[in-house]
Amino acid sequence: MAKNSSSEGRGPSQRQLRVGELIRRTLSEVLVRDELHDPDVTRMSITVGEVRITPDLSIATCFVLPLGGKNKEDAVALLARHKWELRKIIGRKAGLKHAPDLRFRVDTTFDQMDATRAMLSDERVQSDVAKSDTEDGDPT
Repeated sequence: MAKNSSSEGRGPSQRQLRVGELIRRTLSEVLVRDELHDPDVTRMSITVGEVRITPDLSIATCFVLPLGGKNKEDAVALLARHKWELRKIIGRKAGLKHAPDLRFRVDTTFDQMDATRAMLSDERVQSDVAKSDTEDGDPT
């Protein structure tokens, strides 16, 4: 029990990061090479931004976004429909003894970056930044 409480609040382990990245690359490769043989998936260019995996490596949450950001929910639904086939392909290609259950979510990273960019370009923020820069540079 002490082991679990000491690991709470920490980020993912090296093993989680390594397996997550392996799954991300493999899934991206499968989607680029149209290995699902589904015309609906083939028509979409889907980016796999990140894969987060549980500490026991049993569940992999894949953050995906179709090119252009349109039909996000459709892309997630299509991939979810093929999750067992994808799991089998990923397990085989990545050489995993036990392929994790795949969950698909919309990747909101780009939306967050756009919101941050918009916030930083706001006049009030720019004036605050300029004001703090002059205060930091003032030796008195």
